[in-house]
Amino acid sequence: MAEVIRMPLLSDTMTEGKIVTWNKKVGDKVKSDDVLADVETDKATMEVTGYVDGTLLYIGVPAGEAAKINQIIAIVGKDGEDYKGLLDKEGAATAAPAKTAEAPKAAEAEQPKTADSKSATVALPAGAKEIRMPLLSDTMTEGKIVTWNKKVGDTVKSDDVLADVETDKATMEVVGYEEGTLLYIGVEAGKAAKINEIIAIVGKPGTDVSAYVAAEKSGANNAPAAAVSNDKAAAASEPTATTQPSVATGEQTANDQPANGRVKASPLAKKLAAEKGIDISKVSGSGDNGRVTKKDVDSYKPATDKGQQTTAAQPSTINYQPTTGTEGHTDIPLTQMRKVIARRLGESKFSAPHFYLTMEINMDNAMAARAAMNEVSPVKISFNDMIIKASAMTLRKHPDVNSSWMGDFIRQNHHIHIGSAVAMPEGLIVPVIRFADQKTLSQIAGEAKELYGKAKDKKLQPNEFSGNTFTISNLGMMDIEEFTAIINPPDSAILAVGAIKEVVVKKGDGFGVTNIMKLTMSCDHRSVDGAVGAAFLQTLKKYLENPVTMLV
Repeated sequence: MAEVIRMPLLSDTMTEGKIVTWNKKVGDKVKSDDVLADVETDKATMEVTGYVDGTLLYIGVPAGEAAKINQIIAIVGKDGEDYKGLLDKEGAATAAPAKTAEAPKAAEAEQPKTADSKSATVALPAGAKEIRMPLLSDTMTEGKIVTWNKKVGDTVKSDDVLADVETDKATMEVVGYEEGTLLYIGVEAGKAAKINEIIAIVGKPGTDVSAYVAAEKSGANNAPAAAVSNDKAAAASEPTATTQPSVATGEQTANDQPANGRVKASPLAKKLAAEKGIDISKVSGSGDNGRVTKKDVDSYKPATDKGQQTTAAQPSTINYQPTTGTEGHTDIPLTQMRKVIARRLGESKFSAPHFYLTMEINMDNAMAARAAMNEVSPVKISFNDMIIKASAMTLRKHPDVNSSWMGDFIRQNHHIHIGSAVAMPEGLIVPVIRFADQKTLSQIAGEAKELYGKAKDKKLQPNEFSGNTFTISNLGMMDIEEFTAIINPPDSAILAVGAIKEVVVKKGDGFGVTNIMKLTMSCDHRSVDGAVGAAFLQTLKKYLENPVTMLV
């Protein structure tokens, strides 16, 4: 079955993407993880992956031209498969096709308009537009709808945020970029949708999309993705506000008024309050009509003179009081981030042959230099900032480490983007300091502080957590002396940083105290040899033990 590849949403402000280059041509075999094209957005040039296997049958947007969000840019299917019906349905038959694309015949254009037969196709009513799950990160394969900000029957504008979506990296906002009335919601809050799956339909008020939805669900339309899961399909033939997310959340009525005396709060705010042990009824809401938002929960400070506040703030991971001798357990659902961490690091650990190199660094000079620099720096410089800078300059001298294993070749990167791992309750995310070798220590410190704050607030954008060429994982602040880290794809190495410890050493005729930090580098033996990794650590040691050399 042929499947369409659409222009994904690659940044929160993107409305269209320019195809810089196609990495495949019509007739080529493609795999689900192949990068089909490089796309220039308003923020960066990023890679577009099709997530389907088959033959590239059609290219709808030539290199050098732009495509709107959700516009069909390619079709993948079986070799020789007829895909013209998909183009006819989209009204794209006159767009610039690939050489193999032909204008649909008049007989094909007159497709049956009912879904009574499994072989019949149904066109989307005139003026109606599908909203599909966009690609919100480079590793995303599906997104979980945290909450719908609109309900069926609401008027939406092109810049309205329709829903909050949890991906493998962060919770982000989905903008529909269409204007009209919300006619249909295909994936209820709390459920996940795959990339390009229909999550909503927008159009003129009163437009009946039930036949189209039924045809999509039955497969009669040769749809690239099911509109909704069969066990949770909405009654699309009679969409009303009372059957949509407001009822599914169990906390608000269609007009957003509190039901049964419950507090008005977004699902994300309620979830966050529960995780923090906060009584949400005591949080003042700054949203519409006093609605409690995530920002209100983040900024909430309980009163210290109320015993109930103190009790509410106690962490609670289980909802019952076990008796002596009672067995029990708690099943914790996986977040999208945790799912992808498990998959990608599992692939890295068991496909990339890791080896490990450990070296001790004398940090006496680094500690003195940091104290001196912080007296004049506009932003406080941390030891981690110094390690980022030293690693970036070391990569400049050892480009073999600044590389990626690509299967049948090694890609040696000319730019140096340092990822710095940040731990969050949902999992691990890696904000990226881009062109770190070209920045001063104070610039690195300021940028890192901003990125870490965004990571904790789940405000990172895709270009801020992708594109790393080398990664640093630092557990020194948690008193971990030494550890090994799993390589963060597509890097060839990752640096594990331990705590700075005072050690007694022989000095002259007596003994003294010096400050030692252990670094362990995990290397992918396919692209980095042992001697190459050792030479890298030797150069890094020189920079850290004599920080003034980083300023020359």
